[in-house]
Amino acid sequence: MAKPFPLSPKHPERICWGCDRYCAANALACGNGSDRTMHPAEMLGEDWYLHGDWGFAPPTDSEPASPGKDPQ
Repeated sequence: MAKPFPLSPKHPERICWGCDRYCAANALACGNGSDRTMHPAEMLGEDWYLHGDWGFAPPTDSEPASPGKDPQ
């Protein structure tokens, strides 16, 4: 089973995002090339998952509105 793909990792520059191994940038084990694959947030910005078809639904607000509070 594949690991879940993080939407906004803290230090994406430290990891190669080219396969499910998520190797350290200085220890590429998959033979995917000589350079690491960048995280989409590094190339497209923090809201990268909102644009295009990435194969998963964007996160939603899981916190329901508090009962008894007026939304105004």
